[in-house]
Amino acid sequence: MNDSPLVLLKNLRLVQQEHVVLDKVNLEINKGEFLYVIGKTGSGKSSLLRALYGDLAIDNGSGEVCGTVLSTLTHRNVYLLRRKLGIVFQDFGLLSDRTVGDNLDFALRATGWSSKKEITSRIDEVLETVGLPHKGYKFPHELSGGEQQRVAIARALLNSPSLFIADEPTGNLDPDTTRDILKLLHGLTSKGCSVLMATHDHASMTEFPGRVLRCENGKISDSSK
Repeated sequence: MNDSPLVLLKNLRLVQQEHVVLDKVNLEINKGEFLYVIGKTGSGKSSLLRALYGDLAIDNGSGEVCGTVLSTLTHRNVYLLRRKLGIVFQDFGLLSDRTVGDNLDFALRATGWSSKKEITSRIDEVLETVGLPHKGYKFPHELSGGEQQRVAIARALLNSPSLFIADEPTGNLDPDTTRDILKLLHGLTSKGCSVLMATHDHASMTEFPGRVLRCENGKISDSSK
């Protein structure tokens, strides 16, 4: 299993509102890789990511993500796949009425954690990882945009995901903060986690290189081929 691809898509087709968004997608992602997904708005970047975390059903072909066959997913069992993934969006998605620590506590309890000691220890670990070791008592509105995104990343790391999916995670951030977030995400690959990031920020791709998947005209081309 360790040598198996984290993601394996074969002739995948994605359809939204009777419109073919992507077709004949063949993709393999292995452990510890960093990949960018680029393309114009509406080219299928987000649709690809949504399919990988079970939010958009595949129309044709086959797909497997972290050992889960995508065609077997239903709204009842999709959580089993998402427990293996870290997912971050542009808008952070933090609960505004809870502290950082309580946001992370909520996420852990929602995925089956129950030991207060283990929960506290894991929260401390992920906040240390994202460079916010003493911010657990803060509310989201008391943090900068970059700090809020770090908290969102910390939340996504709680269950030690094999695959980290980020949809425009730096879209609302300034260049210096963007660089810090990318450095953090790139660091995940050294621990064996793979990162798949949709972005419009081509400048950062030069500073932090990775495989590039380009969505264009309903197809995906891979820079590594």
